[in-house]
Amino acid sequence: MIISDEKLKAFILQNNILTPEKLSEVSDSAKNSDTSLTDILIEKDIISDEKLGQLIAESLKLPFITLAKITIPDNVIRLIPEKVARKQKVIPFSRDEYGVKLAMADPGNTQIQEMIAKKTGEKVIPYLATERDIFNTFHIYRKELQKTYEGLFNEEIGKTGIYVTDEAPVAKIVDLLVDYAYQDKASDIHIEPEEKNSLVRFRIDGILHDVLVLPKNLHERIVSRIKVLSKLRTDEHMAPQDGKIRMKLAEENIDLRVSIIPMADGEKAVLRLLSARFRQFSLMDLGMQEADLKKVTAATSKSYGMILSTGPTGSGKTTSIYAIVKILNTREKNITTIEDPVEYRIKGVNQIQANPKTNLTFASGLRSILRQDPNIVFVGEIRDSETAGIAVNAALTGHLVLSTLHTNDAATALPRLIDMKIEPFLVASTVNIIIAQRLVRKICEMCKTPKEISVEELGSHIPMEIIKKNLGSIEKITVYKGGGCKICHQIGYAGRIGVFEVLEVSKNIRKLITEKNDADVITRAAVAEGMTTMLDDGLQKVGKGITTLEEVLRVTKVESL
Repeated sequence: MIISDEKLKAFILQNNILTPEKLSEVSDSAKNSDTSLTDILIEKDIISDEKLGQLIAESLKLPFITLAKITIPDNVIRLIPEKVARKQKVIPFSRDEYGVKLAMADPGNTQIQEMIAKKTGEKVIPYLATERDIFNTFHIYRKELQKTYEGLFNEEIGKTGIYVTDEAPVAKIVDLLVDYAYQDKASDIHIEPEEKNSLVRFRIDGILHDVLVLPKNLHERIVSRIKVLSKLRTDEHMAPQDGKIRMKLAEENIDLRVSIIPMADGEKAVLRLLSARFRQFSLMDLGMQEADLKKVTAATSKSYGMILSTGPTGSGKTTSIYAIVKILNTREKNITTIEDPVEYRIKGVNQIQANPKTNLTFASGLRSILRQDPNIVFVGEIRDSETAGIAVNAALTGHLVLSTLHTNDAATALPRLIDMKIEPFLVASTVNIIIAQRLVRKICEMCKTPKEISVEELGSHIPMEIIKKNLGSIEKITVYKGGGCKICHQIGYAGRIGVFEVLEVSKNIRKLITEKNDADVITRAAVAEGMTTMLDDGLQKVGKGITTLEEVLRVTKVESL
């Protein structure tokens, strides 16, 4: 950190971000968890990364830059080699008649400034940027994977100009795939056998993208290499196999969950990247609005009850629960989790990996956890009546229980628990809050363009009262769309953000649950009490230019445009 913790504390108090008592509590939490004060402030949703950067820049009387919001010319970023940029945590982002503008995590680093000034013969103008923002910008340096792969092969070609496939650097190819997937923030790597080729696809922001075509005769060797790394049988080709790989990258050590299954043209391998970096988000980062954030914070301050996160597979439920666990994680609390799998290690939290082979299921694990004197328990998922019964009993006996459920919206979670043989009065008395969510793709900031549409056009897909509630009484609204550029792989989207629905279980809602009312009645009552639905939240994000109407309609299951 470029300023001391003491100075940072002074700035926080001057700007009324925290009271002295709360700041002291947060500072103690940082010391006890061996985490920097800046990381704790961001993790606990006290301030955003960008806002904190602006605050520090202002105090140091330095200009501040958010690299994610600008387009960086290729000839400018290449003023500094990638290895040097990573080591020094700097990015050159602009060059004009005044000189070279340099984004720096530490603007006091004069050595790199002098090096660039000497190289270009121009003045260097330092800007402060956050480490997280700089780190997320390094992907601009990379060439397309297909070109990098071809370059790797060209290095291996002999004097005759003939390439022998049997001598292909398979280990390097597998390392290259993992490294590129990590830099692209891909959640999965698919290596698929085809009749004539082997196709590699990355799942980025929930969508699969073709990234590399390999010769068919390399496919089996690549799959064999993955089997060796994940300690699977290399002589088994007709049965599915599951394994795990630990791989060391420049940024961190990551785990990969491996699944191999036989197909008509060979074996298909899917590698799931379990990266700590992909889970390091606060609820603010994930897109939760301030009003909903206050409701969740109020629920986390209770010492008992249940906090549920709902949504389909891949909607970000576990990431949201991790963000809540990090808010709750203090030295005086015993937090224990049972997960399948443990996707991200949190320091100070006791995390258990479920293992059905040894009868360590969610239900049996939860029973054992309750004998470990926990304050807070996180159950990866409530899948059956047994797990639901134990979780509700734990919430009744003075434990705060966090878990996930597969339901379409927040209110549907309540009858779902009742279907699992939980008495309505028990559901009403234990559930504190339910967070329903979906993930929408964010418009690429580099190629975002405005477009006006009429309210009538929008009204053909969304009820007019919802439009007026979220966008006001206007005839035309400005929406945004990504035109497609090099940064977003020509698709117009880069990254994802959540749309949320936070149902606070009030006295009135408890009464409706006890009376066995259906989900629609509960939803209407919650909206009357001020709940923002996922569609409302999505439309507000459309109005702010964060995402597109098509994305919101896609995830909220409203008829598409």
